[in-house]
Amino acid sequence: MKNKKTFMWLLLSLLVLTGCGSSRPVQTEEIENTESGKIVVGFSQLGAESDWRSANTESMKEAFGEDTDYSLVFNDGQQKQTNQITAIRTFIQQDVDYIVLAPVTESGWDSVLEEAKEAQIPVILVDRMVDVADRSLYQCWIGSDFELEGKKVCEWLYQYTVVHDIPSENLHIVDLQGTLGSTAQLGRSRGLNEAALEHGWDIVALRDADFTQEKGREVMTELLREYDNINVVYCENDNEAIGAIKAIEAAGYKAGADIENGEIMVLSFDGINREALSYAALGKIACIGECNPLHGPRVEAMIKALEEGRIPEKFNYVEESIFSTLTDVETVTVDDIEYTVVNPLK
Repeated sequence: MKNKKTFMWLLLSLLVLTGCGSSRPVQTEEIENTESGKIVVGFSQLGAESDWRSANTESMKEAFGEDTDYSLVFNDGQQKQTNQITAIRTFIQQDVDYIVLAPVTESGWDSVLEEAKEAQIPVILVDRMVDVADRSLYQCWIGSDFELEGKKVCEWLYQYTVVHDIPSENLHIVDLQGTLGSTAQLGRSRGLNEAALEHGWDIVALRDADFTQEKGREVMTELLREYDNINVVYCENDNEAIGAIKAIEAAGYKAGADIENGEIMVLSFDGINREALSYAALGKIACIGECNPLHGPRVEAMIKALEEGRIPEKFNYVEESIFSTLTDVETVTVDDIEYTVVNPLK
């Protein structure tokens, strides 16, 4: 493990960065990183836009907390790539042992990751991927197969229409997309688009709801004013779904699976938010594609492997289920693999 910079050098680094045209100080949370023998991990989290993100952050803090062999330097990027790039450069100046990055978007990382490579600091990606010309700029990636998540939910929707004998042309779907350009948004949107082409579904509109409850409510309110035939809302996370349901009910509609009798079906992703799960119990959310946020232990295992001289797999997918409290569809099959539909409340 490389020798660590002193705490005074860290303070000096932050003062220099703050004075170089930054509108505000770098939001870096210090967790004592000067203990002898500890492995120092710099973690750039993209923000706290959702309950999934908060759970992901807590998982990382637990895996690299005070009672472990690690010291964690945490940075909240507040949904801005510029903040994350600044944080990574701060980590490099601190001479951390590993950099963990949850990127806000896929593009625009080549230069700063090249700097980390030149400093011989391995970079581990979590959750979202990066689009770089040289994949050696990061050691490995741990996260979800977002397109598979989308395919599972869409297959559930298709099977539901088969069970209830609903013609494909009768589906009028709006997609409340996540942060545009993020891996989760790209994968989940692609899953819906491919299913719509295959089954002949009507995609009424695609709107950016930024993975937040308030934006989900705002966008859904506008869509209900603009279109009078919406009967399925494909929300790319639970927070958007909660906002969409509040908008649906405020407009005098009912969120539910009985689209043949005027209800609006809400589909979602994550399965972390307690309010979303309560909506699933009430039938207001018909189906949720699970997205597992507990990446901390997996990242720790990757770092342990690297410390022991082993090379981890480049891409590491977490296992995930599909949730519904409805009993209409018991299994879905995607790419010749069968997945059991799980009741999240049992």
